[in-house]
Amino acid sequence: QVQLVESGGGLVQAGGSLRLSCAASGRTFRRGAMAWFRQAPGKEREFVARISWSGTSTYYADSVKGRFTISRDNAKNTVYLQMNSLKPEDTAVYYCATSYYSDKIDSSLFDSWGQGTQVTVSS
Repeated sequence: QVQLVESGGGLVQAGGSLRLSCAASGRTFRRGAMAWFRQAPGKEREFVARISWSGTSTYYADSVKGRFTISRDNAKNTVYLQMNSLKPEDTAVYYCATSYYSDKIDSSLFDSWGQGTQVTVSS
């Protein structure tokens, strides 16, 4: 099992920035990727960004491309999500997750999840 702990959420005005962190521990070998998902009230959970376990490959949802950057610190087993130019529609609970697969964005293929961190963007 992999344990994931997110941090860094909060309240920010539109146009502002936040950086989320996700620290992984436990059985982290044979992991293909880590990703961020988000879920807004009344909406389904959606994919935001993915990074390969090695950190060499990234992929973004169209809605965040150019504004969000996913990265990882291998020495710390931590993944980050730098969020710039935030919009009210980015308001959601953000979750990090890991998958055996390196190239999937279907949440059902991610088997370890953090507890989530709230991001609220005011207009």
